Amino acid sequence: MYDTVKTLVDDAKNIVVIQPENPDGDSLASSLALEAMLEEQGKTVSQFCAIDMPKYLRYINGWDRVTSEWDGKYDLAIIVDTSAEALLQKALATSGLRHFLESHPVLVFDHHVEADEGNDLTFEHTLVQDDSAASTGELLVLIAKELGWTIDQETAENLFISLAADTLGLTTPSVTLRSFETATELVRLGAVPANIELRRREMMRKPADILEYKGKLIERIEYLCDGRLALIHIPWEDIQAYSDRYNPSVLVLDEMRLVEGVDVAIAIKTYPDGKLTGKIRANVPLANQLAGYFGGGGHPYSAGFKIHESLEETRRELATAFHKLKVDDATA
Repeated sequence: MYDTVKTLVDDAKNIVVIQPENPDGDSLASSLALEAMLEEQGKTVSQFCAIDMPKYLRYINGWDRVTSEWDGKYDLAIIVDTSAEALLQKALATSGLRHFLESHPVLVFDHHVEADEGNDLTFEHTLVQDDSAASTGELLVLIAKELGWTIDQETAENLFISLAADTLGLTTPSVTLRSFETATELVRLGAVPANIELRRREMMRKPADILEYKGKLIERIEYLCDGRLALIHIPWEDIQAYSDRYNPSVLVLDEMRLVEGVDVAIAIKTYPDGKLTGKIRANVPLANQLAGYFGGGGHPYSAGFKIHESLEETRRELATAFHKLKVDDATA
């Protein structure tokens, strides 16, 4: 598999790195790390994401190099942190992008547990997947070691961010001994966790009106399934008013998850075109299964989905799916 990666990269001069439409610390930081490792080999690298980088990710140096502009003048595409078309819908609707993926070499780097089963990309591609890796960044470290790619100080920092972001600071069940060894190696190569955290906290500062809005969101939280499923709806009006400064779902999701008795917290956003997105955070390992009911995916404790259904129908289906998953878990 790594031999194929080496061949495809060696044969390419211009490479585009594509992120999913739910960019997070792992997808952004691993994309930027990949960019640096490829540029060190003399490649010209472009960064593409169909949506703008959320403000809370802008502590990651290089976030502003990611663009939604597509010119198609590439030899190779590398998709990071997803193998699900549901998380690439807007990208695939971009003029010329799907045709490019159908007619050029494509690499996919993903670490999600369900990547083999959930890999529904309809164009030919080479999937490099390791579900024992806690983040795409950890997977990239393995690839870099195998292929002799250089990891400089800036790259080490981004790889550390990737690992820390997807594991809540190396605390989730996906973390292994290898994850800690990887983090140690990245610190040895120049990553300084304290400096990263300082930048992240500075970016997390909130204007007073955002804190006031957070209070209003908290008042709107619903508790379903005997209080085990916490749900918040974020309408388009809120997205327009606040998302350029702070992602509304990020304001409350973790606190919803920490309410006594809650197993799963979900933020649902609705859009004028009828699209509905769900961001899931869980205390029990079923977030990816719950997202799977709606064609989405992710991690056992963090996942998402996109559908075109009414809010009321989605609320009912979420409660039904959650109940079924809990019953199946209890009888397993």
